[in-house]
Amino acid sequence: MRVLIVEDEPKLASLLRKGLTAQGLAADIASDGDEAMYMATATSYDAITLDVMLPDTDGFTLCREFRRNGVTTPVLMITALDTIHDRVTGLDSGADDYLAKPFSFAELLARLRALVRRPREVRMPVLTVGELQLDPATRTVHRGDVQIELTRKEFAMLEALMRRPGEAVSRFDLLECAWDDSYDNRSNIVDVYIGYLRQKVDRPFGIDTIETVRGFGYRLRTEETG
Repeated sequence: MRVLIVEDEPKLASLLRKGLTAQGLAADIASDGDEAMYMATATSYDAITLDVMLPDTDGFTLCREFRRNGVTTPVLMITALDTIHDRVTGLDSGADDYLAKPFSFAELLARLRALVRRPREVRMPVLTVGELQLDPATRTVHRGDVQIELTRKEFAMLEALMRRPGEAVSRFDLLECAWDDSYDNRSNIVDVYIGYLRQKVDRPFGIDTIETVRGFGYRLRTEETG
């Protein structure tokens, strides 16, 4: 097993590496986010231990960047931040497990073994329409280099449109992808949320890619349908 240790405290990083190598594992150390990204994309690791507090970024952001850049290596997030909110944030950022400091080395090893035993999931591809990108795995949206914050329902509707670029998607289909059957399909909730989406993914960039298909629904315009 080869492990990448992302840790900016030299003493702790050295202790982790020494402990892992004593168990017959190979271990490399990255002390900041840039180094970690380079190493994670250049080398095929079996697991990554990721500290949340790094000098140039935070582990949550770095984990999202791993996933955006196609790094599917299991990530064990290690941090002194141990509230429920922190754990949820870590897992939602793309981490596979979460270990709070202080921890026993035996538990660290057990968690790494458990991560490596899990079958690697087939990563869902990033959806791209023009400069708009949506990553279903990390639940992030970017237009160019700008990240766009969406609610869950806005994300679900945009994902439905981006999975069928250039095609008309009915209001009923959009309603089904984001709401349960408690909503009446005669409701104008879809139109309201399309308005929210336009305010976030189009208008700040001076473009208009979400088109109304009168009497039917909406379409995400592509260069071909342009």
